[in-house]
Amino acid sequence: MTDSEWDKLLQIKTTGRDDTHADVYRYPYEPTPYSVLERLANAGYIRKGNTLLDYGCGKGRVDFFLSWQTRCHSIGVEYDERIYEKAIENLTSGTASRRVSFLLANAEHFAVPEEVDRIYFFNPFSLQILQKAMSRIFASYYAAPRDILLFFYYPSDEYMAYLLSADELTVFDEIDCRDLEGNNERERVVIFALKGMDYGED
Repeated sequence: MTDSEWDKLLQIKTTGRDDTHADVYRYPYEPTPYSVLERLANAGYIRKGNTLLDYGCGKGRVDFFLSWQTRCHSIGVEYDERIYEKAIENLTSGTASRRVSFLLANAEHFAVPEEVDRIYFFNPFSLQILQKAMSRIFASYYAAPRDILLFFYYPSDEYMAYLLSADELTVFDEIDCRDLEGNNERERVVIFALKGMDYGED
């Protein structure tokens, strides 16, 4: 299915790029391809009992698709009020709306809810903001220890250098997506886990 066909099935509008309010710290809105989201959903790391936090959610594609496909709950965080309003419009019509919510907030100041145990990034902002967002994630974990997986789609070299050097994180898995989007080496979802967590079979 094409991205437009998926949008129609989910009864949302998420296609197109928007860089109206982009700057050196916050990057343009560009939705994750549905083909990548299908592969992520089929990997089995997001399930009905999970709560997904989507940083830089834009119009909500990740949230609606993964909530529909895996039955997880999803929280989208968006700083751009105009794009956030598009997500809210999708909430009125979207197929999985009962399991989706959106918040207008800056990632560096957002307190991560204790129920969040899955977190998604598609290069929404600069390394400086990522570091601040990660400190919020770590604080949430230490306040309420739990299994947390972090998914980074199309990660930049500077993102990876930082994540690989973070004492709190360990590489958990990688989902290769090069065959889906043009054989680019960055076409992958790198999954990190908080160290010390046991991700055995349940």
